[in-house]
Amino acid sequence: MTTLGIIGAGHIGSQIARAALTAGYDVVIANSRGPETLSDLVAELGPKARAATAEEAGAAGDVVVVTVPLHALDKIPVEPLAGKIVLDTNNYYFERDGHIDALDQGETTTSQMLQEHLPTSKVVKAFNHIRSADITTDTAPAGAPGRRALALSSDHPDAAEFVEAFYDELGFDAVAVSPLRESWRVERDRPAYVVRQTAAELRENLAKANRLP
Repeated sequence: MTTLGIIGAGHIGSQIARAALTAGYDVVIANSRGPETLSDLVAELGPKARAATAEEAGAAGDVVVVTVPLHALDKIPVEPLAGKIVLDTNNYYFERDGHIDALDQGETTTSQMLQEHLPTSKVVKAFNHIRSADITTDTAPAGAPGRRALALSSDHPDAAEFVEAFYDELGFDAVAVSPLRESWRVERDRPAYVVRQTAAELRENLAKANRLP
């Protein structure tokens, strides 16, 4: 059975953990304060989940989710994630992260920044444009009318393929917007950001996005 390592146990990370466990994955989850602070969450998640350090979660995961604030990217361990698919849920909030000129000028994306930090990993932008509560509630079987769609973006076709299948397992259609440099289309303040949309609507919103205000 696939183990999902999750680095970041906030709203998004804990919800991905719940969804993954329901789909049959094992989960190893970490936060910045230490595994002892996750006892209540792990008790709720059940016996197929355990708490760990970020290094341990990265090492244990066959696939790893990084869901931390942008300003904490440099604290993500590199070696334990080498060769692995890494899902990046991050968004840029200058109010929280401080202004980053390369992002303000449209010269890079948050996921490209993570890929640069993890040069031996296969980064995929995923789960960044959905409210956390919806990850476990706004789902539907494949083929259901009006099924919600989520975007993904990667420079690695096998990593993108995994996320497409993972989305489907969790109850969402998938729309690829690759390579990774195109992931700005689903970032904050673009038409596709945090709105409910079908696959056709998502493709329309991605197409009409502007890079800069």
